[in-house]
Amino acid sequence: MSRPSVRKQILEKNDKFVKEKERTISPSLFSKHLKRIYPIGLQRSNSSLSLSSSLSLSLSENSNDSNSLTDFSSSPLDQKLSLALRLIAPPKRKEAPAPKTVQQPSFHGDPEEPRRCNWITNNSDKVYVAFHDECWGVPVYDDNQLFELLAMSGMLMDYNWTEILKRRERFREAFCGFDSNTVAKMGEKEITEISSNKEMMLAESRVRCIVDNAKCILKIVREYGSFSNYMWGNMNHKPVINRFRYPRNVPLRSPKAEAISKDLLKRGFRFVGPVIVYSFMQAAGLTIDHLVDCYRHSECISLAERPWRHI
Repeated sequence: MSRPSVRKQILEKNDKFVKEKERTISPSLFSKHLKRIYPIGLQRSNSSLSLSSSLSLSLSENSNDSNSLTDFSSSPLDQKLSLALRLIAPPKRKEAPAPKTVQQPSFHGDPEEPRRCNWITNNSDKVYVAFHDECWGVPVYDDNQLFELLAMSGMLMDYNWTEILKRRERFREAFCGFDSNTVAKMGEKEITEISSNKEMMLAESRVRCIVDNAKCILKIVREYGSFSNYMWGNMNHKPVINRFRYPRNVPLRSPKAEAISKDLLKRGFRFVGPVIVYSFMQAAGLTIDHLVDCYRHSECISLAERPWRHI
């Protein structure tokens, strides 16, 4: 046999071996690099099997065996296409369960409780709730009570209402019921005694401020007849009735508070800035700032509309 014919037989055997190997190639080996070659391979495929038939074959909703590689009777190329489509098919999404609706507890807990301003919560101290229900926003015309509320409002620079109200009786005892005539006569001995009382926790400067303000009230009494006449005269003898719906609407100061603060400072009062004066006005009912859905809003308005007792 001639050398060319031998060479031809060897080449034919090699081609036959390569073709047999390609037919028996493992699908798992093909799938390893499938994501990289699949789009190009699909476009260049000469297979007679259409894309739609491949989809119906490999993505049938009734088929549960997604791992089988030998369940087709078609050509190896068709098997590869079906496998490719199966591998890239997005998994079925499970519907998320509907969120459970949790019923929120009512703000004030007990449905029988009257609705109060939002800053009164289930955790509010009883003394603070009582102050809200009985005092805050009620028009005050007594000089001693007005002096007490002015002094307590000044303490808000150091404490909150709850801390102040818990020591209210001690303050009344120390300052003789906030009688301005008596407090104005206090000397160094009384001032030192009150400021050194650990139960009241009042700085000496705060005690001196209350004493000095009592002296200023006496001057106002001589001019206006009473401290009440002076305060309500600044309000045109009727409170400001606000109708706020949310706590964020309630201001820290007002133009009226700024005007009263300016006049008090001119008269020698101390610790009577606009914010303190506005807190005093709220507590003494010079302005009614209960929220509109608070049960005390309408009650305080009814009290404010009664005939004025100071006239």
